[in-house]
Amino acid sequence: MSETGIRNIEDLGGSSSHSFLPYVGPLLFLVGIFFINFLSRVVFSPLMPTVEGDLKIGHDEAGSFFFLITLGYCVGLFFSGFVSSRLEHRRTIILSSFALAGALFLVSATCHPWGIRSGLLFLGLAAGFYLPSGISTLTSLVSQRHWGKAIAIHELAPNLGFIVAPLLTEVLLRWCSWQGILTVIGVASLMAGAVFALWGKGGNFPGEAPNFGTLKSILKEPSLLWMITFFALGVGASFGVYSMLPLYLVSEKGMDGTWANALLALSRISPLATSFLAGWMTDRLGVKQTLKIVFLTSGVATAMIGIVPVPWILPIIFLQPILATAFFPAGFAALARIGSPRIKNVAISLTVPLGFLIGGGAGTAGLGLAGEAGLFFLGFILLGGIVAVGSLLVRYLKLVSE
Repeated sequence: MSETGIRNIEDLGGSSSHSFLPYVGPLLFLVGIFFINFLSRVVFSPLMPTVEGDLKIGHDEAGSFFFLITLGYCVGLFFSGFVSSRLEHRRTIILSSFALAGALFLVSATCHPWGIRSGLLFLGLAAGFYLPSGISTLTSLVSQRHWGKAIAIHELAPNLGFIVAPLLTEVLLRWCSWQGILTVIGVASLMAGAVFALWGKGGNFPGEAPNFGTLKSILKEPSLLWMITFFALGVGASFGVYSMLPLYLVSEKGMDGTWANALLALSRISPLATSFLAGWMTDRLGVKQTLKIVFLTSGVATAMIGIVPVPWILPIIFLQPILATAFFPAGFAALARIGSPRIKNVAISLTVPLGFLIGGGAGTAGLGLAGEAGLFFLGFILLGGIVAVGSLLVRYLKLVSE
């Protein structure tokens, strides 16, 4: 990292200010970028029943669409260090927004399955450039004592994306096709990138590109493998369940598509508060204790989706995302405590992609395969059991300053 970048972190992130309020304004620019970034990926969940009918595909092929997005996202996360080391984090964030818009326009402009698959892979790639630069920019702007709360605010973006995606789908499908919805989100991504370019703060320092020395240093960290595992569990319980839940409710529980999407949106309102609570818990109880609680409770709730009958599934649908999304403030706070600040973005660009590929890609595709085999319920039970086991593994995690 350059001397300028180090000074930025010392001046902005190293502040001894006891008040968190001055940090909120600059963080909101990142929240806006992250919101569009996340929305572009999760909107395919409520759209999937319509996409399945339009393209005449099955549950397994629908699951493969999510796998392609996740695969591209993981590749983008890994190579983001090469981009940010040359463009600096600020311009990498802007590039991600503009490239994401281009990918959405590409998917919306073709009806051929292979064209859509290529566009989805590019969409994930463009989206993946954001997160390491976003987290590095955030932690440079905010004092370490407030990282838990800052990350909780940043996590408002995916939680809002979970809510907005099904509502946006139900409203806009009355006026346009599913391709038109992607175009609308693409325009929003262009605007978000332009706004950040004009008025956003932070990120005026380069990232660290992965190289043999850096990778060797990272791989020596005993907690890296555990964080990859934990992110796979956290992503599987949140993103994986969200991605396939509408198909499960419609095809297995006999719900109307509009009602299923409405439930999906309503169930993601409470996690907005959960994100703040999880940030507070992380600062007060510590990362490891928070992770233990999150894995045990969210794992049980995920398994219950596949166990309970229709009359009881409604409260579970509302409870499960509250518990699952609590992982991310603690998870990212844990990542921030692995390795030196100089290689933080590299740790993120290694850990998060593999976590998303396993939990969000393979996990979601696995649920799709279970659904195609008529065993949707068993897929949720197995996923929940695996997540719950994570609570027993947290004790092996070794973190700096904890």
